[in-house]
Amino acid sequence: MPIVRIPTPLRYYTSGQAEVPTNGKTVAEALDQLFSEHGELKKHMVDENGQLRRFVNLFVNDENIRELDGLDTLLKDDDRLMIVPSIAGG
Repeated sequence: MPIVRIPTPLRYYTSGQAEVPTNGKTVAEALDQLFSEHGELKKHMVDENGQLRRFVNLFVNDENIRELDGLDTLLKDDDRLMIVPSIAGG
């Protein structure tokens, strides 16, 4: 079963869970399941049009989904979908 890895700043919205199992066969399905179980998380990851926010990066194992098939990227049972928010500083 694929696992969605939640970064520390977003764990508040998953009741402190660092990893959430998913039955999703694609990244989109995994996110839909994640948002249905943890509704408050959605507004931090997608905009009002349902598009992934620019500062949210998703990786399947070590590969950015933007370099794969985007939200249509297929997930295998042993995959890790990692949410990696961009960090800016100065």
